Formats: sequence, structure tokens, C-alpha cells
Amino acid sequence: MTKNELHNLVSNSKGNESNICQIYAFKNGEVIFDESFKDYDSDTPININSVTKGVMALLAGIAIDKGYIKSVNQKVMDFFPDYIPKRGEKTIYEVTIKHLLTMTAPYKGRSEPWKKVCTSEDWTRAVLDNLGGRSGITGEFRYATLGIQILSGIIENAIHGKLIDFANEYLFLPLGIPKHELHGDSSKEDQFAFFMNKTPRRHEWYSDPKDVVTAGWGLCLSGKDEAKLGELVLNNGVYQGKQIISKEWIKEMLTPRQKLGMMFGYMEYGYLWYKPYKDKEVYAAIGDSGNIIYINKEKNVSVGITGTFKPRIFDRVQFIEKYII
Repeated sequence: MTKNELHNLVSNSKGNESNICQIYAFKNGEVIFDESFKDYDSDTPININSVTKGVMALLAGIAIDKGYIKSVNQKVMDFFPDYIPKRGEKTIYEVTIKHLLTMTAPYKGRSEPWKKVCTSEDWTRAVLDNLGGRSGITGEFRYATLGIQILSGIIENAIHGKLIDFANEYLFLPLGIPKHELHGDSSKEDQFAFFMNKTPRRHEWYSDPKDVVTAGWGLCLSGKDEAKLGELVLNNGVYQGKQIISKEWIKEMLTPRQKLGMMFGYMEYGYLWYKPYKDKEVYAAIGDSGNIIYINKEKNVSVGITGTFKPRIFDRVQFIEKYII
């Protein structure tokens, strides 16, 4: 397939590719593909949904590298000394950062309390109210978009500052990714519009009323920005000759911790990053609507793809390997 054929495939698609806004790819450190669709260009950001979680894993690594956090084995409650759990709650004291990063943290109830959390004044504290439970720590994988919000609170309390400033200084700006600002509004109506809006956005990050950024969704990046982050991971924390994140953290982050079930395509899971194949050095940060950072260490390729809201797109890895690789 030629580049023109791929462009036409996406432009004329009525299927899963119809929502793609940007495709940006590096190979051996060189830009080999840069295509935009709809009203987007290479530098226009979009809400990358759960790819935000993969970026949070990078920021957690930087916080550990710099000594703000001792290790992933540090207890969550170490960072919230003023928080008083509900009477009788014991499990919460055993939850570690590693449980958050591997999605094995325990939560009360069968579903995430979206309304309670996203209409509260402090989303981190509202999620803490849901952490723990009578079943204890079972090691069971439980995908929790709201739960990972606790990681934002941990990093902010560890650095005694705002996570968005930390991200700008130590991750975004060193990679040439534009400085990000807080989104600002967090009303129910605005949250809905933020997800559903298909027009280009600013370099912004959604946040709660306390100006704490959302850890599970809401970061706005371009496909180019995503591919740069992929290059960073691909090169063991080095970008254009500068060590941004330690090699040790990248290795730990990508190391599979568990095998996922059918709902997640039987992929393996590290620290908020997926490993689609057991026998290939391929890794990805994956979000709803087909947003993805894809890296292939065997072929020295990183790819960023963005897309407007379109639910249940689960084939972006296959799309990349069939049409781009």
C-alpha cells in the first residue's frame, strides 16, 4: 500500500478508520509518515482518552527517578495523611502505587461511581472513598479509569506542586511538545461536550475543581506528540540524546504483570501499558476511539494515531501493522 492509498483508505472509510484525525510515525528516529484528516493538521491536539493513563505511567516514573516517590511499593495512604477512611475500612492501608499502576487495586461496589466523583469538588478524595473494601487485595485485574485518579493526587502531594507544571517541565517541553494548560471547566455539561466534541482542541488537560488533572482521560495531544512519546519509550527513556526517564523505569513499566481476558484481546499488561503479543516486542498505550501510542522495538517504529469520539474501536494495533508497518 502506498501513502496515497492509505490516505484514501482513511478518507473514504465508513468503518473504524472513519474517525481518524492524525497518523504520525517515526522509523529509526526519522519521520516517515505524517497525514492529517478532517479539520486537523499535524500539530492540532485532541482528547486522547485513556492514552492519558500511559502518560501518567511516564510521569510516575519521573517522580520516582527524582526521588519524590520512593518506589511503586509505597503505600497510597502515605501521601494522604489528612484523609480519614470510613470506619472499619482496613484494606485501603495495604494498597500501593503498584496496585494502581497494574489495575489490581480493590474498590467498593461493582461499577465506578462516575456521578459521585465527577460532580464532587475533589475527585481524588471522592475516589479514595471508593478504594478498599471487605474483599481485601485479591490481585484481580479491575480496569478503573476513575481509580487511577488517585495517582494524580499522589504525585501532586509528593512534589508539593501541580502535576501539569511537573509534566510541562520534565516531559512535554523536553520533547518539544507544547506547554499544556488546565482545561478550566468541569461541569457535567462540559464533561459531555469534551468527550463528544469533534473539533480541534488546545494543548490542554482536563482537571477537577481543585485543578488536579484527570489521570484516566482528558489529556489533549496530537498524533505527532504521541509519536514523540513513543520514541521516548522506544529509546529507553532517551529523546534526541537526552535521558528524560531512566532506562530502568521504562523496562519496569513495560514488563508484563498479567495476562488479560477476552475483553482486552488477551493482551498482557504492565504499568498502564499493554503488550499485545507474548512473542513480539510491541507495546502500546491505548485509549477509546482508537487513540494509541504504538511502539515496535523490533522494527524501531513508533506511531501515534488520534481519533474523534467513536466507541468500541479495538483494532488499531492490527490497523497499524497491516497498513503502516
